[in-house]
Amino acid sequence: MKPDTQTSAERQHVADLIDDISTAMLTTVEPDGSLASRPMAPLEMDENGAIWFYTDLRSAKVEQLRAANLAFVDASDGTYVSLSGRGEIVTDRAHIERLWTAFAKPWFPEGPDSPNLGLIKFVPDAADYWDAPDSTMVRAFGVVASALAGKPIAMGEHGTHTGLSQT
Repeated sequence: MKPDTQTSAERQHVADLIDDISTAMLTTVEPDGSLASRPMAPLEMDENGAIWFYTDLRSAKVEQLRAANLAFVDASDGTYVSLSGRGEIVTDRAHIERLWTAFAKPWFPEGPDSPNLGLIKFVPDAADYWDAPDSTMVRAFGVVASALAGKPIAMGEHGTHTGLSQT
């Protein structure tokens, strides 16, 4: 996924953090109140911060998007992003075709014209992020130094962005 240039600094920061992460875990609330997570491949982050995914319109998750969470992890770079928000189902064929990738063909063998193919538009409201130093050695040193000092040292940046769905 390559994010579009964002219209706010906060959304641009989120886009930069998740730019090279190819899989996100989408968590929704089941009818019984339990949480369900599943891996999803992000297709696009549009200029308004919405993140787009293909979905099978027969999937139970399409009814569970009122409140949702996306988790992006790049453990090798020490980057962790948790987005809370909501999802919407979009069936616009032009948008589906524009985002079509051959990697979706195993799930949708009829291609972008599959009658069960739709899009999830995930609209984030808030992001929590942890961005550690790129070097594994520096992160390891930070863990050891933190343990010895009894407080976090050189552990990277943690923060929150709110109001992401606003322009």
